Amino acid sequence: MNDNPVIAEVKRGSTVESRHRGAFAVSDRSGKIVRQAGDIEGPVFPRSAIKAFQCLPLIESGAAARYGLTDEEIALCCSSHNGEPEHLRVAASILAKAGNSEALYECGVHWPHERKDVISLALTGEEPRAIHNNCSGKHAGMLALARQLGSDPNGYVLQDHPVQQAVAEAINRYCDVNVAEAPVGIDGCSVPTWAFPLRNMALGFARLTDPANAGAQWIIRAARAHPFMIAGSNRYDTTIMQQVPRLFIKVGAEGVYCGSIAHAGLGFALKCDDGSFRAAEAAVSQMLLALDVWTADERKALTSHAHTTLTNWRGIDVGSVDAAVGG
Repeated sequence: MNDNPVIAEVKRGSTVESRHRGAFAVSDRSGKIVRQAGDIEGPVFPRSAIKAFQCLPLIESGAAARYGLTDEEIALCCSSHNGEPEHLRVAASILAKAGNSEALYECGVHWPHERKDVISLALTGEEPRAIHNNCSGKHAGMLALARQLGSDPNGYVLQDHPVQQAVAEAINRYCDVNVAEAPVGIDGCSVPTWAFPLRNMALGFARLTDPANAGAQWIIRAARAHPFMIAGSNRYDTTIMQQVPRLFIKVGAEGVYCGSIAHAGLGFALKCDDGSFRAAEAAVSQMLLALDVWTADERKALTSHAHTTLTNWRGIDVGSVDAAVGG
């Protein structure tokens, strides 16, 4: 990991204050790596960046069609959302359509991401619920899948539950890995998370761009049509997809980003070694910018995120976050 290149720098004034190392891979659907930096062969936990693969069994099993899920709901199933009112509305709708309730959630409870929503809850004397969890959309989808499979929804987060076995099979099939042999941990929302190479993550996301794959196309279409559902207010994922509508991108904890460029048939995966989100955002923006697949307006938007100004609490410009590797 120490051999990975510096992918982003934070400056105070014109002096570098911190450097962030990392790696990335860009793949086509055949598995050819078209751009890379650093170690793309070592195991990396993708965390929430691969929620698309956790959503695929919901679609491929027929559950999404059976329960009449909308594009907006499929997008939330792939999200790490802020817990804003619109996110809660859509999560509740997914639960209701499949005959499930919040009581079945096993994702845990935390406060919403945005201060305004925390204040709103506090002022009414309410406590946060599991539906506020940033993974509640994914878990609503998993509960719907459990119903479709005829499985007991209790324990749906466990590695040997049919829901998680279906997720493991999808990851294996799309990413050319065998997660049974991979390092495994428990994610923040209690589901299994397996570590595997960035090369394989990028391949999996490239395969999502196959125009003949109706399930994968549904996920990409839904996310691009409803980027607010993927994250929410003041979030990079949502903002960059609003500005670059042909991009599908998803954050994972500890500085991971994965995504698909459907019109170019490419997938990508990036990991910032120290887990810095602002460094990862700059680096993935520059990595994407280096690909010759964008319009002038799209390139302008990506450039604005590859090099950003830092301000202090008085609004004074104090430095910048700058991508350091373009591939």
